[in-house]
Amino acid sequence: MKLKLASIALGAVMAAAPAMADLVVPNLSYRTGPYGANGTQYADGFNDYFTLLNERDGGIGGEKILTPECETAYNTEKGVECYEATKGDGALVYNPLSTGITYQLIPKVSADKIPLYTPGYGRTSAKNGKVFEWVFNAPANYWDGASVAIKYLLEQNGGDLNGKKIALVYHNSAYGKEPIRTLQELSKKHGFTLSELPVDPPGQEQKSQWLQIRRDKPDYVIMWGWGVMNQTAIQEAANIRFPMENMIGIWWSGSEVDVLPVGAAANGYKALTFHGVGMDYPVYEDMKKFVIEPGKASQGGPHVGSVLYSRGMYAAVVIAEAIRKAQELAGTSAITAAQLRDGFEALDITPERLTELGLPDFGPEVKMTCDNHGGSGMSRMQQWDAAAGKWTLISDFTEPDQEILAPLILEDSEAYAKEAGITPRC
Repeated sequence: MKLKLASIALGAVMAAAPAMADLVVPNLSYRTGPYGANGTQYADGFNDYFTLLNERDGGIGGEKILTPECETAYNTEKGVECYEATKGDGALVYNPLSTGITYQLIPKVSADKIPLYTPGYGRTSAKNGKVFEWVFNAPANYWDGASVAIKYLLEQNGGDLNGKKIALVYHNSAYGKEPIRTLQELSKKHGFTLSELPVDPPGQEQKSQWLQIRRDKPDYVIMWGWGVMNQTAIQEAANIRFPMENMIGIWWSGSEVDVLPVGAAANGYKALTFHGVGMDYPVYEDMKKFVIEPGKASQGGPHVGSVLYSRGMYAAVVIAEAIRKAQELAGTSAITAAQLRDGFEALDITPERLTELGLPDFGPEVKMTCDNHGGSGMSRMQQWDAAAGKWTLISDFTEPDQEILAPLILEDSEAYAKEAGITPRC
C-alpha cells in the first residue's frame, strides 16, 4: 500500500511538473499571515499578466509561461525553502516581494546563476551590477524613494528644509531600516532634523511612537511600513490630528489596503509610487477580454486595478520584456536563466515600448547595463482622495539625488564585494 501511494504521489508530481519547453517564473507569494492582504494583490497581478500573454499572444516567443506559486507567508525561512524547492524546475527568475528573503537569496542565486528581480525592494546597493551580477532592482530602490521624498518636500518649501523636523516611522526590520543612512546624509545636506521611530512588526501597536510625534511636533512624517502597520499608523496620525498632507509613505505604504480602513480621516495622505494608478490604460482592456471575462483571472480577479495588483503586473511586464530581449540575444525561445540575466542587463523599456504594451506613461524608462542594475531611480507622488476612493498622481517622475546616493551605493556594494570575495566586473 505504501509503495502504491508513493507511486501515485510521484505520478501527480510528474504530471504537475512543467514541460521543459515552458518558461518557468515561480511566484514566491504570500497570501497568509499578517501581510497576506498586501501579498495577495501583488501575486494576482503578477499571475494575470503572464496569463494575458499566454491567452492573447501564445506566450513569449511561442513559449508558454508558467508561474507556479509557493507560499512564503512573508517568512524568510519559508522563502528560502520555496526557492530551494522550485529552483530545479527550470526557474528563470525570482521575485520574492520581501527584503528579508532577498538578502538571504542573493548569495544563493549568485551561486546558482539565476536572476533575482526585486523592483522597489531588497538590497539597495544591488544596483551596482559590477558586484551584484545576478540581482536587478530597477526601476527604483529604497534610497531613491527616500531622496525623491525629500526632493518633493524641498519643492513644497521653496527649496529650503533648514530647521525643519522630519520623523521616520519605520518597520523594525531589514526593510524598514533601508532608508535610514540615506535620510541621515540628506539631513546633513539640507539642514533638517531627523528622528527615527521603529515599530516592531507586524505593527499594530504604535501608541508610544505617535505620542512622541505629538510631543515633538515634526513638520513631516515619512513612513516605511508594510501590512497592518500602515493603516495603524495612518489611524494614529488622524487620532493626534497630524496633517495628512504632511505624511508621506514609501510605495509599500501607499495602497488601498492602507487607507480604506481609516475612512475619511485618511484623506490627503501621500505616498511615493514608481508606476501609474488606476485602470485607465489599454492593457486593462486586454486583461478584461482575455483574462477576466473568460474566468482565468487569479482568484477570480477581485483586486484588478488596485495599486498592489498593478505593481505585481508591472514586475511581470519587466520580466516578460527581459525574456523577450534574452530570446533575441540568444537566438532561441527556450532560454536559460543565465541567458535571461543577459536579457535583463541589455533591457531598455522605452516610453514608446510602454505605449506599445498598453501602458503609456505608466513607469519611467527601464534601462539597465552591466554596471547599472537599478535604472534611473525615478518615482512620483500620489495622494489619496477619500471621497472618490482613489489615488491621484500629483507630481511627475522625479530623479533622485545621485550626488548623495552614488557614493552610498558604491561604499555598500564594495564592502559586500570584499566580504563575499567578489571581484567587481564590467
